Amino acid sequence: MRPLRTVVLLTVLLLVPACTAQTAPASPEPAPPGRAATTGAEMSGLDVVFLAMSAAHIEQTLEMVRLSRDRVTDRKFRTLVAAIEVTETDELATMRGWLRDAGPAAAEAARRHDHGQHGTAAEDMARLRTAPDGEVDGVLLELLAPHQDAAADLARAHQTVGTDPRVRDLAARVERSRTAQVSLMAELASARR
Repeated sequence: MRPLRTVVLLTVLLLVPACTAQTAPASPEPAPPGRAATTGAEMSGLDVVFLAMSAAHIEQTLEMVRLSRDRVTDRKFRTLVAAIEVTETDELATMRGWLRDAGPAAAEAARRHDHGQHGTAAEDMARLRTAPDGEVDGVLLELLAPHQDAAADLARAHQTVGTDPRVRDLAARVERSRTAQVSLMAELASARR
């Protein structure tokens, strides 16, 4: 797991210079009661990179979920998969909206970080797609747990470097959510043994 975390963090550091100078201010977003409005002017290149990488990561998560949700047999796991789909669909919409509102440079950064499926990701999706019905739960647990753990790591790292309070708050929620999911998946995997 350590090499994956290192790759994710190194990728962020390598991509930041390409994004930092190009971030454009966004139009103000209505503030929740008791909070000041936040604008895209506070969004740094690191915030843009986090949102772009997280959006691409969520797209892969949602594909895994959609490939397997109707084939998962364990009741608790099926509930978790449904919760992941609802939560991450909402997060993806938020991330895309903030990137769009941050201007053309941020949208371009997001496009650059949308690498689609290649290499291991494509192989994993094919493996999930072709898993026999009785093996879907195991394959999904094996693929989704480290995937969500990587998302938690990325979100954890962003909380210390992000500048936009909205994005840092979202990163904190992502970290808590994914960490809880990984913990529950570990319990489910343990029960299968």
